[in-house]
Amino acid sequence: MAVEPAPDALDDAVAEHASFLAVERGLRPNTLAAYRRDLQAYTRFLRHHGVRGPDAVTPALVGEYAGSLHTPRNGHGAPLAPASAARALVAVRSFHRFCVDEGLAAADPSDDVAPPRVPTGIPKPLTETEVAALLATADGPEPRGLRDRAILEVLYGAGVRNSELVGLDRADLDLDAGMVRVLGKGAKERLVPVGRPAREATAAYLAAGRPELVRPRGRAGDAVFLNARGGRLTRQGVWMLVHAAGERAGLGERVYPHVLRHSCATHMVDRGADIRVVQELLGHASLATTQVYTQVSAARLRAVYDAAHPRARRPAGDSPGEPR
Repeated sequence: MAVEPAPDALDDAVAEHASFLAVERGLRPNTLAAYRRDLQAYTRFLRHHGVRGPDAVTPALVGEYAGSLHTPRNGHGAPLAPASAARALVAVRSFHRFCVDEGLAAADPSDDVAPPRVPTGIPKPLTETEVAALLATADGPEPRGLRDRAILEVLYGAGVRNSELVGLDRADLDLDAGMVRVLGKGAKERLVPVGRPAREATAAYLAAGRPELVRPRGRAGDAVFLNARGGRLTRQGVWMLVHAAGERAGLGERVYPHVLRHSCATHMVDRGADIRVVQELLGHASLATTQVYTQVSAARLRAVYDAAHPRARRPAGDSPGEPR
């Protein structure tokens, strides 16, 4: 009977990365399974070269692995299809960026590997009406209702990440000034403005909700958002309550914390916000990451064109589908 190798630092890092993808990014089960398969193949390659931890991976090894995706494997069989090879490299790059962000490695060895050319998906934000319906599901006066309303308002109103939300301490809030200090990726602090609904919901929770959730042995500390046991709410806890709110609002499985961040940014750009201001709000290191929100829907493009172009006006009773 074969003996399974003991877990090592590589196993631990891959497991933490999988949790991050599921909880922080809210990836669907099929996507998570694809990441898992790709990283299993990658870690087999690394172990074959004697690597047992993410901090021991070199750029040369990552480059060798990338090259192997386009050649017959183990001397036989077809190489991966271009789309599959691109997806495998996306998984590798995501893993190494995560390791650097979490302090599991000092540098990203995949930096020198050219990113694969893959189609960029257009974010699928909620509409403003859907956001209103979502917020309306958490309007009860009980402590958890006050907490959940504050969480939904802050996620959408400030566009913060799930991890940034659960990391908030009361000292990070300046509700009078409408500002919140968050600790983003790479331990970078930034100040984020929050609107009146989020300020009011958070103030109501702090006054009447949080005191009721504190437990003598809950180890709440200065955490803003607490769970039912009196401890700091986790990313998984936030994911579950946002997902449940989405189902109550009739939005199915579309809603998780990152969708509210997408919606915040998209709605701001739709209403004319400068893209660099949105970049600062979201804490993106690269403007290219933020520019995905500048893509507009076909319906909005049609509406703007019809309103602005002098040759777009149609006679009364005419419809877009009728021949001219």
